Amino acid sequence: MSQSHKMWGGRFADKPTDIMQAINVSLPVDRRLWRQDIAGSKAHADMLGRQGIIAAAEAKTIISGLDQIVQEIENGKFPFRDEFEDIHMNIEARLKEIVGDTAGRLHTARSRNDQVATDFRLWVRDACGEIITMITTLQTTLKTLSADHAQSVMPGFTHLQPAQPVTLGRHLQAYDEMLARDASRFADCARRLNESPLGAAALAGTPYPIDRAFTAQQLGFDRPMASTMDAVSARDFANEFLFACAQAGLHLSRLAEEIVIWTTPQFGFMRLADAWSTGSSIMPQKKNPDAAELVRAKTGRLNGNLITLMTVMKALPLTYNKDMQEDKAPVFDSFDTLALCLQATDGMLATATFDTARMRASAEDGYTNATALADWLVMNLNMPFRDAHHVTGRIVKLAESKGSKLHELSLSDMQSIESRINQDVLKVLRN
Repeated sequence: MSQSHKMWGGRFADKPTDIMQAINVSLPVDRRLWRQDIAGSKAHADMLGRQGIIAAAEAKTIISGLDQIVQEIENGKFPFRDEFEDIHMNIEARLKEIVGDTAGRLHTARSRNDQVATDFRLWVRDACGEIITMITTLQTTLKTLSADHAQSVMPGFTHLQPAQPVTLGRHLQAYDEMLARDASRFADCARRLNESPLGAAALAGTPYPIDRAFTAQQLGFDRPMASTMDAVSARDFANEFLFACAQAGLHLSRLAEEIVIWTTPQFGFMRLADAWSTGSSIMPQKKNPDAAELVRAKTGRLNGNLITLMTVMKALPLTYNKDMQEDKAPVFDSFDTLALCLQATDGMLATATFDTARMRASAEDGYTNATALADWLVMNLNMPFRDAHHVTGRIVKLAESKGSKLHELSLSDMQSIESRINQDVLKVLRN
């Protein structure tokens, strides 16, 4: 036994090679599951004692040892060891050092398959809540800016060309709506995943008289999963989380792109605080919106993580396969990446200033009130919209030839195109 793995090597004569150990170990990634793993183990030990599967005193000893491990990890004194492959075996090995052979009873009626699946669901559920909180913080900033700039006129764009006048408040409100949908996706993900795999064991359940409803309740799950085979092999909840991250990142990248554009001298709509900008190593005048550019870029990382796990899971037969050890790295990375992007976006917006005079001037320069003129022709002259569109286009062309804005044209100028236009049109164009 000395040559094989201490935790599972009973039938093996030799220990894993160094390369096998390197490809097999997951501790550097899954160690962040420690809190969920201990919570699941405590619930499992409590249930084993209640059901008389192990002695109540043994369950109490195990739970006490797990509490000591919590303190060790929180205090930075826990001995993480790659030789035990993952966080689950690390905790079990340390538990044996603390409480002796009683630790071996903890794994009764449990497999690493249902243990890992339970821990991972608990972690993703917690992550959904944390992301929702960060989204809500950013939404609060957007709502404040929207209210402050409810009357700040700017050009609305289609094809990045001036289209119609809007307000900055209305523009930012669109992102608030996007983020609200993002938050709802994370809430849906947390709701859908909230079933307990614990008790499924390796894949076919266990002959011990366990109480899956009790452990599910202890861990805050709505119910045990109905299929033990699905319980240990499903990772669609992780894919759903990754999609929600990717979609939220996509929304942030759109806002980031606008920040990049608006802070250029050519637009000049927005100015970032120095704390959210960087300089150039060679050009002293530069003030770069690097935080926005990085938020924009990290969308590719979020998209890649989604594709990574979907590819890992594609065509895997039931039930557990070692391929699924690759499920956590993309999920953890997407959480970290999206959290950083949300916080950076909030920081940029909360400290930014807007040149409302420049935005209004840009709205006037782009003939953005042309649609309002066309609508006036329809509503006041009973003109078919296509005719009104054509007439307005001719008036815009006239304004261009004169180098003037629409509202600067005289009534006689417009009447040279359409004689029925009257003084009332000026109220629309100059509003």
